[in-house]
Amino acid sequence: MDDRGGSFVAVRRISQGLERGGDYHTTSGSAAWIGKGLSCVCAQRRESDARPSFDLTPVQEECLQKLQRRVDVPYDSSNPEHQEALQALWDVSFPEEELHGLISEQWKEMGWQGKDPSTDFRGGGFISLENLLFFARTYPKAFQDLLQKREGDRALWEYPFAVAGVNITFMLIQMLDLEAVKPRTMSGAVFCKLLSENEMAFDILYCITFKLMDQQWLSMHASYMDFNAVMKSTRRQLERELLLEDITRLEDMPSYSLLS
Repeated sequence: MDDRGGSFVAVRRISQGLERGGDYHTTSGSAAWIGKGLSCVCAQRRESDARPSFDLTPVQEECLQKLQRRVDVPYDSSNPEHQEALQALWDVSFPEEELHGLISEQWKEMGWQGKDPSTDFRGGGFISLENLLFFARTYPKAFQDLLQKREGDRALWEYPFAVAGVNITFMLIQMLDLEAVKPRTMSGAVFCKLLSENEMAFDILYCITFKLMDQQWLSMHASYMDFNAVMKSTRRQLERELLLEDITRLEDMPSYSLLS
């Protein structure tokens, strides 16, 4: 996505621009709030930084590192595992239609920019394909509703489904600060706790986000050039929901109900 407009462009891999362990900054948050709802996440202040950093338990740190390893995997069109996943995505998306090759004009039906989806995966890496496949398999009705644009009054110029999915993966990686050694924001700290209790938390949050984004799209009567504004609104809503005090699992988020 280009912040100057609503166009979809390939986004640079985050790991190319960030190095874990660097001097990170953080968004200020309430340590008292953490004490109420997240007893195993501690807020500490560095002597050199007035803003808090968030320490993790060993279990949370292990889960975060496992997810970070997933984030670091680029999509490789020559990798048989990646090829199989891409084929599986087509099969579950269009079970009645045979795909005539992993490079095919048919992919445009799903909302890829060209006949080779690998060029779009460069922004989100292999995990963005995993996210789409998880969504299709775990919440098939919600997935098909979005893919087929079945709900609401749709715009003349709709967002391309598949490329929007890659952008959502990229946005979540940024929002949750997954390239940092430790969370630097309250929402990132909350997510690490949720991740330690469900290793598929990122994938589930992805599904929630996709449905929420589509709801925002409809409520804003958005069109193609409004996509960035819709994504920003979606992110703000996600951050608000993650900070609700009664959220102990992703299924408690108000927007989770959109998947049912």
